Amino acid sequence: MKHYHYIFTGSGLSALMTVYEMILSGKFQDKSILLLDANPKKTNDRTWCFWDTENNFQNLAHTKWDVAWFKTATFERKLDLKPYQYNMIKGLDFYNLVFDLISKQENIHFVNQKVVDFEELGDHCIVKTASENYTCNKIFNSIFSSELVKSQTKYPLLQQHFVGWFIKSKEAVFNKDIATFMDFSVEQKGNTRFMYVLPTSATEALLEYTLFSKELLSKSEYENEIQKYIQKLGITEYEILEKEQGNIPMTCYPFWKHNTKNILNIGSIGGWTKASTGYTFKNTTKKAKQLVQFLATDSDFRKFHKRDKFWFYDLLLLDILDKKNHLGATLFSSMFQKGNATVIFKFLDEETSFLEDLQVIWKCPKMLFVKALFGRLFRF
Repeated sequence: MKHYHYIFTGSGLSALMTVYEMILSGKFQDKSILLLDANPKKTNDRTWCFWDTENNFQNLAHTKWDVAWFKTATFERKLDLKPYQYNMIKGLDFYNLVFDLISKQENIHFVNQKVVDFEELGDHCIVKTASENYTCNKIFNSIFSSELVKSQTKYPLLQQHFVGWFIKSKEAVFNKDIATFMDFSVEQKGNTRFMYVLPTSATEALLEYTLFSKELLSKSEYENEIQKYIQKLGITEYEILEKEQGNIPMTCYPFWKHNTKNILNIGSIGGWTKASTGYTFKNTTKKAKQLVQFLATDSDFRKFHKRDKFWFYDLLLLDILDKKNHLGATLFSSMFQKGNATVIFKFLDEETSFLEDLQVIWKCPKMLFVKALFGRLFRF
């Protein structure tokens, strides 16, 4: 069996971002690294969006916006995002960037095989694929297991699930300089439902019908709602250039408790997804940097994770949406209707002081969070 210092079981965003940061650090050239995945990452299978004030991956961004709409059935607000920019990155562009960098590293290898099992055996680990076995010192696992969350009731599990169409319309109905961050004017149907609209020209845009809820829909339900929205925009003729769909787990379940000395869960199964919003790209960028710094000083993966105040804020919001999913539009609207957009984005990026936290939290329906707080205190 071939032996490596590090094996990544899965090569999604968290694995590729961590390898990217490892390469940039220049501190792992003497370590052999293997990435294993059944998906060769050769297609544009997803889109990531994030807001940023720095130049992190902004050169890779397909489109950027300085202004965004927030809409509901009763009001709409144009948000000046400065000093932030809202960025859209195509999955294939990111894959190509990282794999091009990997191809230049003699110590890093990618093997197109599906991982079927892995385990820790004392001071080393073994990873099994459908055709071969490998050993290593450390495993970074990003293969998500919903059973860990579904087998308990202490921490709720919602899904951010969506279908997106990138369309080209006959009519010039889009303003390429303004994204629609969330449009809650779509029928809620007892859930938290909204539309993203990310225009790239006057006639082209990505429209993504998104829910924060427990249950998924049939594919036709998502697509019917996108068609309704297209008609609402006044579009009579269009072609679908690309489609995408996804499902991001939203939970505060303490996945880190399943880390061992030599196996670290990363990505969604490591709690790297922002639980209250499902945003992944920016959070993963931060976590990957923290992990690379950690590897330089410690080798016990049980010490990596640190819980903070934002984890608790997210937990309270998920507790509310778990029991009253129809109130999602009300909760997000309360923040964005009169709140300072810059502070809100800073809060969602988990970079605010406690006083800034209060600026955002006090805009929300207070009794909902007070009840959630007392309910949560009895569940710890």
